Amino acid sequence: MRMFNQFCKLGLSCALLTPLVAFADVNAAEQFEKKLPTDINWQPCYTNENPNLLCAQYAVPLNHQSNKRNPKTIQIALIKLPANDPSQKPLGSLFLNPGGPGGSGVEFVRYIGQYIFTQEVRDKYDLIGFDPRGINLSHAITCGVTIEEANRIIPPFPFPVSHKEEKQKIKSDKTLSSLCAKNGNDVMNHMSTADVARDLDLLRQAVGDELLNYVGYSYGSYIGVTYANLFPQKVGRLVIDGVLDPIAWSTGKNWSGWIVPVTTRLESDKHSMATLNEFFRLCDLSGPASCSMAGNSAARFDQIAQRLKVQPQPIIFPDGTPGELTYAMVMSASVSAMYSSSSWTSFAGLMAFIEAQFPPQLIGQQYSQLRDELGIEEVSVPDDNALFRFPAVLCSDSDNPEQAEFWPLWAAESENQNGYFGRLWTWSSSICAHWPGSQKSRFTGPFNKKTKNPVLIASTLFDPATPYSGAKTVARLLPNSRLVTVAGWGHTTPGLSYCADIITVEYLLSGALPAADTLCEQDIMPFYMPDSANAFDGENPSANKRSLLRTDSTDHDSDSTQVRKAILRNNQQRFN
Repeated sequence: MRMFNQFCKLGLSCALLTPLVAFADVNAAEQFEKKLPTDINWQPCYTNENPNLLCAQYAVPLNHQSNKRNPKTIQIALIKLPANDPSQKPLGSLFLNPGGPGGSGVEFVRYIGQYIFTQEVRDKYDLIGFDPRGINLSHAITCGVTIEEANRIIPPFPFPVSHKEEKQKIKSDKTLSSLCAKNGNDVMNHMSTADVARDLDLLRQAVGDELLNYVGYSYGSYIGVTYANLFPQKVGRLVIDGVLDPIAWSTGKNWSGWIVPVTTRLESDKHSMATLNEFFRLCDLSGPASCSMAGNSAARFDQIAQRLKVQPQPIIFPDGTPGELTYAMVMSASVSAMYSSSSWTSFAGLMAFIEAQFPPQLIGQQYSQLRDELGIEEVSVPDDNALFRFPAVLCSDSDNPEQAEFWPLWAAESENQNGYFGRLWTWSSSICAHWPGSQKSRFTGPFNKKTKNPVLIASTLFDPATPYSGAKTVARLLPNSRLVTVAGWGHTTPGLSYCADIITVEYLLSGALPAADTLCEQDIMPFYMPDSANAFDGENPSANKRSLLRTDSTDHDSDSTQVRKAILRNNQQRFN
C-alpha cells in the first residue's frame, strides 16, 4: 500500500490499468518472402582463424509491417561453420544466438563454433550465427554519440546508490534518449524481438530449411519463444536455455508493466540474492581450505559492503593504473560471479583481500583474475552501437513507467525486499522511461501456441539473471515442451552437467526427449566439494532424476569453458 500511494503521488491514475496488447502483422512479411532471393552468397571469412568459416549479408525488410511494393531493406550479417562430415546425411542449419540483448551471433560462432555441442552435432549441422538487426554488423543502431560525448554524459558508476547519483543517472538517460530522438537511424523504430523472429524465418527459408532449428541462450530464449508463437508450424528442433519469463519481459501481469520497470518485475534481484545466499552456504560448508570467506561469510560480506558505502577500496590494476573499488563496483562484480559457480573461489579470494585490506596491487590482480574468468572485457566507454543495442531491444519489447521517478522508488523497494542487487537490476532499464524508439512491431503474446515439434527448455535451479521460474513459466505455457533442470548454480546450463548436455545433443540429432521433465546434477561442485547430493539444498522439482558421468572430461571441460565464457561475455555487458 505504501508503494501504491507513492505511485499515486507521481500523478499516475490509481484506477486499474489494463495493458494494451500489440498483435503481430505478418502479412506484409509473407508478401515480401516471395520477392527475396533464395540463395545466400557465402564467402570465405576469418580464414586465418578457421579456413572453413563463411560469411554473408542477407537483405530483409526494415519494416515487416510495410505494405509497400518495394519496401526498404536492411542487411543481416551471417556466419556459417559448415557441417564437418559431408559423408553423413546433413540435418540442415542450426541457428545460434548467445543472448544480450545485443550479443553478436557472428562473433559467437566465429570464436566457439568449433567447440560447441559435440563433434557429431558439428558433423551434421551447418552452424549459423547471425547478428540481430541493429546489432554489431547488422545495420547497427546509431545515435551519433561520439566516444568523447559518451564519456561526458555517462555517469562514472555502474548504478546509482545515493540521491545525487540517481539524479545524475536520470539526467544521463534523458540526454542519451534526446540524442537518439534527434540522430537515431531508421532501425531504431524496428528493433523488437518480433522483428528479429520474422528475420529469422526469412533466413530459414533462405538456407533452404523447411523448419527452423535454433538454440538460444539467455535473452536468446525470448527470440526462440517469440518465434515459436509467431511461427509454431515452422518449429523444428528448438532449444532455449537460461529462460526469460516472456510475460514479465513484455507487459508484466495485469497492470504491472505500467508502474513496475521490466528489470524489477523479472525478479533477477531476488534470484541473484538467492544465488549469493547459496555461495555463503556452500562457502561455509566447504571450510577455509577451499573458500577464503568461510566462517560466517554472509555477515563478513555485509561488513565489507557497508564499509565500501562509506569508503571505497584503493586498487592498482595490473597495468599500473590506480583506482578504487566502490560499493557499486563490488556489487556488480558479485552479480557477475553468481553467473558462474566455477568463479566462486576467485570471488571469495577477492572479498577476503578487500576484507583484510591487502595492498592495492594484490586486490587489483585478484579483481582482474575474476573478470578474466568470467570473460568480462575491459571497456571503459562503449562505442555508439554497444551503448544503445541493449536498450533499443529492451525498451522496444517491454512496457515500462513513463516517468523516471519510478526507478528510484522501485530501486529502494527492491533493495529493501531483496537485498544488495535491487538497485543494480532496477536501474538497468531506466533509459526506457524516455526511449524514443517505436514499439509498434513488438509481440506481447499469447505465448501458448502448440508447436509442430517439441521445444527443449533448460535452466539451473539457481540462475541469478534468468530465474528458474521463467523456465517453469515457459514450460507451462508451451504445451509441446520438455523442461530439463540442472540442480546447480549459474546462468545457463552448457558445460555444467553432462546429463543435461547429452539430452540437448540427443534432441538436436534425433528429436528425442526424455519421457518426462528431468532433473540433472551439476558435475563439479562449487569449491570442488566432493558430494553434490549432500551439499545441494535447493528446490526439489517434480521430475525424473538422471545422473551421467563424463567419459571425455578433459577435452569436454576445455571446450565447455570456452562456450560458457562466450555466453557469459554476451550477457554481462551492462555490468562492465
